[in-house]
Amino acid sequence: MNLAINGVSKRYRSNVWGLRDFSLSLTPGVLGLLGPNGAGKSTLMRILATISRPTTGTVTWDGVDIARAPDGLRSVLGYLPQDFGVYPNLTPVEFLSYVAAAKGLQAAAARARIDELLTLVNLDGERNKRLGGFSGGMRQRVGIAQALLNNPRLLIVDEPTAGLDPEERVRFRNLLADLSGERIVILSTHIVPDVEATATNIAIIVRGRLVVHDTPEAILKQASGRVWEWNVSSADLPGVRSGFLLSGTIRRNDGVLCRVIAEQTPGPGARAADPTLEDAYLFAVSRARTEAGS
Repeated sequence: MNLAINGVSKRYRSNVWGLRDFSLSLTPGVLGLLGPNGAGKSTLMRILATISRPTTGTVTWDGVDIARAPDGLRSVLGYLPQDFGVYPNLTPVEFLSYVAAAKGLQAAAARARIDELLTLVNLDGERNKRLGGFSGGMRQRVGIAQALLNNPRLLIVDEPTAGLDPEERVRFRNLLADLSGERIVILSTHIVPDVEATATNIAIIVRGRLVVHDTPEAILKQASGRVWEWNVSSADLPGVRSGFLLSGTIRRNDGVLCRVIAEQTPGPGARAADPTLEDAYLFAVSRARTEAGS
């Protein structure tokens, strides 16, 4: 099982590129896809889901070009887009039955799978209520269920935990971890803790280009020695914010404890700190922008 992205670029207008020369090869496991807003994550997801075609380059599933022959991938694909819509007059059972029919699932198998998934996403008690009355988080759980209907070998989820409460987020993280051993899972999100809890590998995109692809441990190592804790006064905080990249601040009775990402100590009293994955992500994005001359 292999998904290979080979030199993919996507141009929307004459000089607007969503992706530039993007290459990546994936085998079973969870890939956490991180990047700033507008970096190209959703563009990549749509190409991998065969909704959009690349301007240049190819994507192959087990050696087959998905732009030329998409049906082989579509039959084993589960996809939850960022903007997931539902039919408000249908119940979860009716909606999932409709999606199952569109995917070609047999009726008896579909009914059993729907029952299983509604329990999995904690919606069994809401199975006969109309989707129009659901909260955003409940609709997102229906979206997760529809993506899993055909027990996909490639699962693509774009911002899947948006709108979920903390308990639901933990449930979904555990679900992804359970699924990862036998399929390729691509988790695109801006929530770094979701990636930290589930990903076996991480890819970071900046301005449509792949800037990092490695294990979480290796990405953390790249930021080692570049994260500092520095206690400053409230009066000095605006200057620190304008002069340094901060990953967090905590107000205390003796000032403001800042986490600063910098190649060298930011000032007197600053001490080196172990990087978190969020620190490492911000460092990678900042370095990519600097190397690009911005």
